[in-house]
Parts: sequence; structure tokens; C-alpha cells
Amino acid sequence: MFQGLQDKFGEILGNLKKRGSLKESDVKEALRQVRIALLEADVALPVVKKLIKDIETKAIGQEILRSISPAQMVIKIVNDHMIEVLGTKSEDINLKTSPPAIILVAGLQGSGKTTTVIKLAHKIKSKMNKKVLVASLDVYRPAAQQQLKILGEQADISSLPIIDGQLPLDIAKRSIKAGALQGTDVIILDTAGRMNVDEALMTELSQIHATVKPIETLLVADSLTGQDAVNIAKAFKERINITGIALTRIDGDARGGAAISMKSVTGCPIKVLGTGEKIDDLENFHPDRIVSRILGMGDVVSLVEKAKETIDEEDAQKLEKKILKGQFDLNDLRDQLRQMKKMGGMSGLMTMLPGISKVKKQMSQSNIDEKMLLHQEAIINSMTPKERIHVKVLNASRKRRIAAGAGVEIQDVNRVLKQYKQMSLVMKKMKKMGKKGKNINPEAINNLIPNQNFFKH
Repeated sequence: MFQGLQDKFGEILGNLKKRGSLKESDVKEALRQVRIALLEADVALPVVKKLIKDIETKAIGQEILRSISPAQMVIKIVNDHMIEVLGTKSEDINLKTSPPAIILVAGLQGSGKTTTVIKLAHKIKSKMNKKVLVASLDVYRPAAQQQLKILGEQADISSLPIIDGQLPLDIAKRSIKAGALQGTDVIILDTAGRMNVDEALMTELSQIHATVKPIETLLVADSLTGQDAVNIAKAFKERINITGIALTRIDGDARGGAAISMKSVTGCPIKVLGTGEKIDDLENFHPDRIVSRILGMGDVVSLVEKAKETIDEEDAQKLEKKILKGQFDLNDLRDQLRQMKKMGGMSGLMTMLPGISKVKKQMSQSNIDEKMLLHQEAIINSMTPKERIHVKVLNASRKRRIAAGAGVEIQDVNRVLKQYKQMSLVMKKMKKMGKKGKNINPEAINNLIPNQNFFKH
């Protein structure tokens, strides 16, 4: 998401940084390019107009043009106003009420509503340690209730038993009674969707909303629909009190205009983002972190959080001990490849690292294929336990056998072994420096970054 904006903003702001001082014409030209970039990203025109006007008012002041680092000041102003447009702060799902807290989830058919309900239930259960019950009020779409039940079973989430022929409002009432009897903390109601906003849908939603009185009413919107997502949000906001938005399929949206427009146009905060198909692919929306990514400043906080979620502390301690003893082997390299995949692969990590837009460009120009992470793991898996620990035994015949087992060329095996040797050298330096109480040369750390050739087709 925001890939196009990241590239454009990186170029625009990079050109500003090259200038020692700025003229008013320089700032105006930069803002003209920012305006074009935002419009190309499908940001709503009224939002773009206001944003550019607010930025220009502050950026063309004499105190900015005469400051020690005018380019940095302009970037800061752009950063602050972008955050303001996106919502200034992160807003969590509100569960501050006497249990059971009811969350009503609405949206058009095909927006990813049912999968979002399960992801949200899983997030509340696993991260907040709450007892959750999900219930489908969709009696129109064939097998909609069964779909929620099956997804709930797969995720170990309790779902309301299905009673054929029951009306949506009655199902909602039954879910509240069941939740109260079972000591449920949170009830998530998955309402019916339509192919478009119609009066029947809105009337039914209004009745359900008035009856269950939810603490949170979330609208699920597909980011790929662009400005249509914003218009849909406005329509729902006018009829029921939407308290937050769940934006789905952002992993497939390179523009991001819907996300930037949503808060400003509807007044509703984006609360969660659907970042993929897995059950854990639901993230809290942090405006400041999103803007940092767009402006090429990275998102180290999210990177650290993702690392904490995916890296097992005990495994990390074991690896640290092995490094200090100089015992880093191919099993450890395989573990690192697996961790990288869990954290979103090379592209996922790149979006969170500051100042690497040029590296990302080089990666795309080099035809880097992230599937090679899988190939590297397959190569190591094709080795015997002895070969993974004692690399020196890998002669030509063994390499041929490993390549055949992994479905790759011998050159690919050699590349993995070269990467391992590079990493081993770094680990040995870390061991020596650790004993001497010194810091490691940053250039040595660069050897930890996988060689680009490993990722080429």
C-alpha cells in the first residue's frame, strides 16, 4: 500500500533536500508535484485542496525559508498535516462497557466482512484475552452463516448455533442472550451485505443497530474500490452511527487514496487494516506510522512490534548463545529465513525501514523474486542433519544431490553456502567484539543482508 506515493514523495522531497536554501517558487513547485501525486493516488479532491492549502500557508513563511534546514522544515510540515488528515492518533476497538460488549460489523457484499469478523475475534481473544462469540445475521447469501461457523471453528472462535428460518433481528437478540449466559466478554455480529447500498439494507441495519445498541459499529470497506469506498462510508455514516472503519485488502492497493480520504471525508477513524489472507493479518491503524512510511522515513516501531510477535524469545536466546560460542550453522540460517518470511519477506521489511527507497528500486530493477526465500529453505532442507552442521563435508556429489532434492541448480546451492559463509564471518566478528566490549563495524553488518543475486529469477 502507498507504494506509488512513497516513490513520488521520495523523489519530490529528495529534490528539496539537495537545495541548500529554498525560494518560494521551489516550495510551490514541490507542492504542485505533491498535489499531482495525491490525486494520482486517488485521494479525494477536497482533501487534496485543503491539505495543500494548509501546507502552503505554513511552508511559505519567511521563518521557514530562512531556517537552517528549510527542506527538513517543509518535510516536517508535510508530515504533520498528513497525520492530521489521517486522524492524528491511533484509535483502538472500544470495549469499555459492561460485558458483553457488542460490535456490529457492516459493509457491502464482497468487501471482506466475514473474514474481518473472524480476524477481529481472533485478535481480541489472543491479544486481549477476552471470551468472544461471533454470530452471522446474513440470512440472504447462500451458506453465509455456515461460512462464519466453519471459519470460527478453524480459528477456535465460538459461533452462535444456526437456526434455520430465523430473522436477522431475532438472531441478534438470541446472540446477546447466549453471550450473557455463557459469560462472553465480546459479541461480534456479522450483518448481511448487498451488492450496493440500498434502502432495504439500511432499514434492516438501522433496526438491528437500535435494538442491540453496539459499543462499536465498524464498516468494512475494500481499499481497492478507491473513491467508491469513501462514498460507501459516507452513505453508511448517514444512516447508522459508524464509529470506525476496517479497511481491507490494503496489501493489493498500491495507491492508498481511500485510506487518506476516509477520515477527512467521513469523520470516522480507520481502526484496523486487513493486510493479507492469514488470520493474523489484521493491524491497528497508526496514522503517524503510515505517514512515516509514505515519506520514506520508515516505521521502525511497527517493525519492532512485528519482530516481538514473530520471534520466539527462547529461540533468540539460543541463537545468541550459539553466536557467542561461534557455532552458527545452516540450521540457524534456515531459522532466520523463516523469521524473515513471517515478518512479511524482504518487501514487507523494506516498507518499514527508513531511507531505503533507492534500495527498493534496485531490488525491483534486479528482478528480485521473493520466492527464492522458499528455494533457499528448500536447499537447506535437502541437506542431512550432519551437512547442516558440518558444511565442509559438502563436496560436488553432495551438492548435486541437494540441488536435485530442492529442484534447483548447483549454482543456487553455492549461493546459499556463500551467504552462510558471509554470515559466519560476521558472527565471528560479533563474538570477538563481544569479548572486547567493542561495537561491530556497521559495514560488517551489511553482510547480513541477503545478496540480491539470491532473489533473482
